[in-house]
Amino acid sequence: MNFISDNTASASPRVMAALAAANDGPAAGYGADDWTKRVEERLSALFEREVAAFLVTTGTAANALALASVVRPWGAVITHEESHIVEDECGAPEFFSDGAKLVDLPGIGGKLTPEAVTRALGNLNEGSFHNVQAQALSVTQATECGTIYTPAEIRALKEAVTARNLTVHMDGARFANALVTLGCTPAEITWKAGVDVLSFGGTKNGAWAVEAVVFFDPGRAEEMKWRRKRAGQTLSKGRFLGAQFEALLADDHWLDLARHANGQAKRLADAVGNGGEARLAWPCQANEVFLILPPATQERLTAAEVRYHSWPGRSLAPDNALQDGEIVGRFVMSFATDPGEVGRLIAAISG
Repeated sequence: MNFISDNTASASPRVMAALAAANDGPAAGYGADDWTKRVEERLSALFEREVAAFLVTTGTAANALALASVVRPWGAVITHEESHIVEDECGAPEFFSDGAKLVDLPGIGGKLTPEAVTRALGNLNEGSFHNVQAQALSVTQATECGTIYTPAEIRALKEAVTARNLTVHMDGARFANALVTLGCTPAEITWKAGVDVLSFGGTKNGAWAVEAVVFFDPGRAEEMKWRRKRAGQTLSKGRFLGAQFEALLADDHWLDLARHANGQAKRLADAVGNGGEARLAWPCQANEVFLILPPATQERLTAAEVRYHSWPGRSLAPDNALQDGEIVGRFVMSFATDPGEVGRLIAAISG
């Protein structure tokens, strides 16, 4: 039983069928194909305004190039200390921005607060050539702890950085999972709440390898075509990126995939919440469940050959701190998660 990551899942059969169909005959290269053009139009309709969208192959490319487009080398990006751009992208945001600094802040459940952001801004003296200049705020939706920012929370963060004119970037590797939980529109949790640029994840939600960098003001996207090309992310056979995203967006397939993943995560979280040795580290709000596992539960999971990821406890609330021998285990569900395996996982945890 493998619950290590939604990256371990296969691609959706619809996506694979779309790739096969796109393979029939010639098509214009470098993103000038019909599939990509339709996706760009569809994204504008989805977000209820004209957007500039750029397809890339990985989440690291999406985040790094989006941030590089809005910060200068002497700039700073404020983000959570456990964000993907800090811990999992091998310095790519700094590299592609020619050296912009990541200022990482703590926060319970992987979330930034306006108060913490305001304090950080106070330590970065505006206009001083001795300090990097705060130029962007990056939030993760859903967070690395599986929690979700509401539109009101995003608006509050935007308000905290407005006086310093920071660009707000959203790492939406699990954007679909957050959206189906919130029940709002894509516009309401992005540009209407103050987000300027979104890394719209596809790969974790059933694509083979595609993400979209979405600028809600096309005028701010002028650099992106060169940055994408310079980073080796402008595919000559770009139709295969467009075909994946078109298949995901058609008939709200992307949301259906996320609903299944979230639903299986909720089953596990609800079962643990009914009592037992293990307990929730943070509320389960998307497709990830973080459990505090005592030694006996860890032993049962090992015996049952359950694969999961051990997670740091830095973002735990003080009243939910780890006790002797306990660890935080991350269990991730995907569109392909077998409900029967979730049942067996629940049985292994409960003993």
